[in-house]
Amino acid sequence: MGSIRLEKVSKHFGEHAVIPSIDLEINEGEFVVFVGPSGCGKSTLLRLIAGLEDVTSGRILIDGEDATDKPPAKRGLAMVFQSYALYPHMSVRNNIGFPLKMANVDKAEIDRKVEDAAKILNLTDYLERKPRALSGGQRQRVAIGRAIVRNPECFLFDEPLSNLDAALRVNMRLEITELHQQLDATSIYVTHDQVEAMTMADKIVVLRAGNIEQVGSPLELYHKPANLFVAGFIGSPKMNFATGKDAEGYKAHTIGFRPEHLTLSTESGTWQGKVVVAEHLGSDTFLHIDVDGIGQITARANGDFPVRHGDVVYVTPDPERIYRFDDKGLAL
Repeated sequence: MGSIRLEKVSKHFGEHAVIPSIDLEINEGEFVVFVGPSGCGKSTLLRLIAGLEDVTSGRILIDGEDATDKPPAKRGLAMVFQSYALYPHMSVRNNIGFPLKMANVDKAEIDRKVEDAAKILNLTDYLERKPRALSGGQRQRVAIGRAIVRNPECFLFDEPLSNLDAALRVNMRLEITELHQQLDATSIYVTHDQVEAMTMADKIVVLRAGNIEQVGSPLELYHKPANLFVAGFIGSPKMNFATGKDAEGYKAHTIGFRPEHLTLSTESGTWQGKVVVAEHLGSDTFLHIDVDGIGQITARANGDFPVRHGDVVYVTPDPERIYRFDDKGLAL
């Protein structure tokens, strides 16, 4: 089990509508990522589902049952927060088992569930340690273990990797994805990092100002963005845009073209520009180019592309990979 449906859910703080009105279906077993810029309402939406915030209007159904007015403990959900929120005086064993102890679960059952969770999370050798003796990634795994032992209908993750360094973020991203596949439980994950969204999600919900801009798989959003906002948000580096006569040639108000869909030459091409910055990353080189009549764009080139600051280059977009948008920013 673990399906969740939102029906015209809204949240207001005074007269300010953080979530104007949202309809959303989350299917059993899906890994759904809420993504969007800071202040878009993604954490608020997660807290509404968890029951940590009251809904202003609308309904939240969990496995078909109205849970709108149920307290958090009665919703069958488990939340992993941005901060680990571990008890520093308790061992890893006691931190993981604490929710079960508070629910008066038999000690033998607690021990069994803690051991099972520790095995899944590679924490067996650390069960008697205190949190201060753990790395950031290990602490986050303890927090996840505390959620696992509750055997929830759905896991809720609120930017759980934001306190980790870059290398640990990548490792934990892989571990959480593997964990989801292993447990086969519904998961909702909040992040502002679209790379996390693209690499982890079955389904992405793109939010802006409390509204859903688009819902779809990572590749659906990448290949068929519904509007300029989604087109510019999904993809790294982000999509380039051009208006005016360059767009009119494609019968559009605005055209978009991704850095990886551009061909570069030092001899000839559709547009001419000057290299402002060349970022040499080994396998790839990202060029920031000031193009005549368009402005600064980003292009992705082979890591050995022979170019440096100030060089003149020619840029040609792939005609099959040009995105067209109308004057309201909607995809044509």
